[in-house]
Formats: sequence, structure tokens, C-alpha cells
Amino acid sequence: MLHRPLVFLSGLTVGDYLLWNWSVSGNHDVLALIAGFTLPPLAVASAWLIALTLVRLIARSARRPVASSARGNLRAQQSRRARGTVGEPTVNEPKASTRSADRPSRKLAA
Repeated sequence: MLHRPLVFLSGLTVGDYLLWNWSVSGNHDVLALIAGFTLPPLAVASAWLIALTLVRLIARSARRPVASSARGNLRAQQSRRARGTVGEPTVNEPKASTRSADRPSRKLAA
């Protein structure tokens, strides 16, 4: 994920705020008006990108343990294949039952 748009837009927002603050305190009315009109959309866009980045980071950190355990299961399967014990279940893999009574029913009541 690239952080360039977030950094660029945040920099523009801070720069616009500083320009607006300077122009208001220095009685530069036209510049203060222009900077004041562009500041709210820049601030909203910056807040949106920050929130989106935080959500992506949270989602990535939530997925990471699942991906590592899946890689561990894949490695275990590969090592069993190399040893020739593919058919034997491990602790993570339950034995497949051949009886129909052990399988859950997929019929739904109407």
C-alpha cells in the first residue's frame, strides 16, 4: 500500500491551513478567502485517507495470524507428503468419517 497520497494530501492541508492563518492575521483578505474555501475539502479528504489507512492497517493485522497458520498447515502437509504419510491425519486434521450418522445433515426445515 502506497502512503504517498496520504502524505501529499496531508502536506497540502497543513500548508493551506498555515497560508490561511497567515493571511487572516496579515489582513490579506483575498488570499484568506481563497485559502479558507479550499481548506474544508482538503481537511475532509485528509481525514478520509487517514481513516482508510487505519482501517487497512487493522484489517492487515487481523489477517496476518490466519495467513501464518495457513502457511504452517501447508508446510505440515508438504512435510507429510515428503515422508509418505499423506493419508494419516495430524492433530489439526480430524479423521474423515464414512458413516452417514457422523456427517451433519444439510436438509433445512421448511
